[in-house]
Amino acid sequence: MAIDGVAQPAILQINDEIRLRKYDGIYDFAFNWYQDEETVYFVDGVKTLYSQEKLKCMYEYLDSHGELYFIEVIENGIYKPIGDVTFWREDMPIVIGEQSYRGKGIARKVISRLIERGRQLGYDCLYVNEIYTYNTASRKCFESLGFQAYEQTDKGQRFHLKI
Repeated sequence: MAIDGVAQPAILQINDEIRLRKYDGIYDFAFNWYQDEETVYFVDGVKTLYSQEKLKCMYEYLDSHGELYFIEVIENGIYKPIGDVTFWREDMPIVIGEQSYRGKGIARKVISRLIERGRQLGYDCLYVNEIYTYNTASRKCFESLGFQAYEQTDKGQRFHLKI
């Protein structure tokens, strides 16, 4: 139970084609996402690729701090993981790991669903700890949903959304 006193749903359905599936400790399929320099750069601000151990540590950290989900889409009648997202009041890191699914509005739908989850939990504000200055796609996605920058960081800005 990563959010104190809150049971994490096994599935958060977004629409008929996209869902969030609760992290279950199995993540081997995600390793390739973190072998892409561009992806890692948007996530960490450096181009150092992940080892299996670093990926394990990242998922354990995220799972202990919030509701960690894999973003899944229907492909040939079967749900396929294409990215990950973690939800908690203080942050909402999201990665569309499969490049062919980037720029299709999936992240926006995921974040919209998580804003709705925040409302259901009675939150009055959600935060994004940092979006790097050069990650314009992520910044535009969050801003299109009403998030506003409120503080500069060394590499970007922190955002919040009053809900």
